[in-house]
Amino acid sequence: MGGMHEELLHRAASHAVAYLDDIRNRHVAATLTGDELRTMLGVPLAEEGSDPAAVIDALASAGRDGTVATQGPRYFGFVIGGSVPAATAADWLISAWDQNACVFVMSPIAAVVEQIVAGWVTSLVGLPPSWSAGFVTGCQMANFTSLIAARHHVLREAGWDVERDGLFGAPPIDVIVSDESHFTIFTALRMLGLGAERLRRVRTDSQGRMRPEHASQLLRDGSGPCIICAQAGNVNTGAFDPLAEIGPLARQRGAWLHVDGAFGLWAAVSPALQPLVDGLTYADSIATDAHKWLNVPYDSGIAMTAHPESHRRALLLAAHYIVETRSERDPHEFTPEESRRARAIPIYAALRTLGRSGLRAIVERCCAHARRIAGRLAAHPRVHILNDVVLNQVLVQFVPSSGDPSQADRFTQQVIARVQADGTCWAGGTSWQGRSAMRISFSNWSTTDEDVDRSAEAILRAIDGTKAVGLA
Repeated sequence: MGGMHEELLHRAASHAVAYLDDIRNRHVAATLTGDELRTMLGVPLAEEGSDPAAVIDALASAGRDGTVATQGPRYFGFVIGGSVPAATAADWLISAWDQNACVFVMSPIAAVVEQIVAGWVTSLVGLPPSWSAGFVTGCQMANFTSLIAARHHVLREAGWDVERDGLFGAPPIDVIVSDESHFTIFTALRMLGLGAERLRRVRTDSQGRMRPEHASQLLRDGSGPCIICAQAGNVNTGAFDPLAEIGPLARQRGAWLHVDGAFGLWAAVSPALQPLVDGLTYADSIATDAHKWLNVPYDSGIAMTAHPESHRRALLLAAHYIVETRSERDPHEFTPEESRRARAIPIYAALRTLGRSGLRAIVERCCAHARRIAGRLAAHPRVHILNDVVLNQVLVQFVPSSGDPSQADRFTQQVIARVQADGTCWAGGTSWQGRSAMRISFSNWSTTDEDVDRSAEAILRAIDGTKAVGLA
């Protein structure tokens, strides 16, 4: 058994090292089609098993060109970070250990590391050590978990036990969200039985920030249990809701304030960027993604609350065969999952190797990259930067040589397609206030100024070379 493990792990490591050695030079998009991957991997499942080494080789061969180079320094799509080497290595360890991070007795190391990482993370962003933390798959589940705690808390305050009695006959919850809330907020509200549309929306400004005067009006006009969802880092512009103004309004109403800080939360680690999160301490819960600026492997989200007992009571229904370890923290009390990976361990490895200064450097460097590429592109007469570049997000619209604004959306989509086909970098498309735009997101630890400049040149080439349909 040991010999087979050793041989296969060395084989996988050899493939992985070769893949990572080439990541900086390869075409950023996948170059195999779905049909080609199905041909390579879609063999009939045989009665007898295949040679394990051949299976690993087949996966590695398909993965070489069938993956997107999100680990590389010039992937700027979907706010996806890479993975620092220590986090990747730690992820290999937890696969080898095969730990179930459910309760302390199943994996003492998983439970203890979660507790340590929770303390580090809350300290990094300036929150009290009393805050709870649950380690989930990503920000979708972090939002969901936070809002489960919120639902429990506001209904308990109204005298209703939602876990026992459900929502039938419960006091209605007044849910207030931003017009620019990420879609995962609406998905979480739908899964919680609060509805994706039975809510009230706060109007936003030109950068996607909540208008506090409208939030104030909606909070004053309602009554009863209330949850308000704000945002630290708009997924298109990087803008922040004014938490320092919204927080006191939520407190006055007695509302639970949830903050979706998928990537923007980490502005708190930088003295230069920290003013963007002023008012964060008013939050009752915060959701974030560790696979963005913490640069750890998927899957890794964190749900944090200022109300550990509400967090725990909203989720805990102990099985008869699990004896709670009262002297130790049982991780499953703070997530909707039971069986799961020990996903706090790669975060531990990343944070311990980076330290506070290393994490701060990544965040500040990514924001500098955003400003750098915006400056390079804005010098071109057919480029419009649509957002104030306050963080790591850049929104770009491209205008054809005719100058006809009615053709800008179509031309922008063509430039995006040309950039993706070129493979120097990868940036995706989005819609911003009725306009098509390229969205460029920086969150990878390994991106350098040279990568930014190479990418800017590739985008500029695409502008000048997009002539096939007569719009250039």
